[in-house]
Amino acid sequence: MASPSRASLSVGESSAARASTSRLAPVLAMDYGRRRIGLALSDALGLTARPLATFTRTNRRNDLRRLREIVRLHGVRLILVGYPLHLDGSAGEMALETARFAARIEKHLRLPVQLVDERLSSWEAQQMLPRETHARKRAGGRGRKSAAKLDQVAAAVILRDYLEHQAARKPAKG
Repeated sequence: MASPSRASLSVGESSAARASTSRLAPVLAMDYGRRRIGLALSDALGLTARPLATFTRTNRRNDLRRLREIVRLHGVRLILVGYPLHLDGSAGEMALETARFAARIEKHLRLPVQLVDERLSSWEAQQMLPRETHARKRAGGRGRKSAAKLDQVAAAVILRDYLEHQAARKPAKG
């Protein structure tokens, strides 16, 4: 598997994935973790990214069921999954686990799924959160609410980078 570029793709951008992004439909982005999954959603035009939700993982079946409900509710046609590469671009254990999860999503939800390089997205998300969150963290803990918020903001960063990359690839209309 070729490693994805910074805001680009991975698991092979199929013609189905390209076609789905040309339709007016939201894109769902995920910040996958072993404990929680942060979600972000674009508008139907693919111009904006907003944090949507974070859910605590329970088991594979329930996780996929919840994702299916969100996809149906919002009419999602493409799912992005943050691909946690090391800073040098190599894929570690978490990247491999994430790729397996993305493949399961694609199989069970029958939607195109793309892995997107997420390096530094959590750091950037942390910089975007209010100062109170940073103060709470320095005081000795992240707290469930701030950790959940961080996950969905990280998903929004992943989605924003992807949307910007896609917009830059489109030829200007004259």
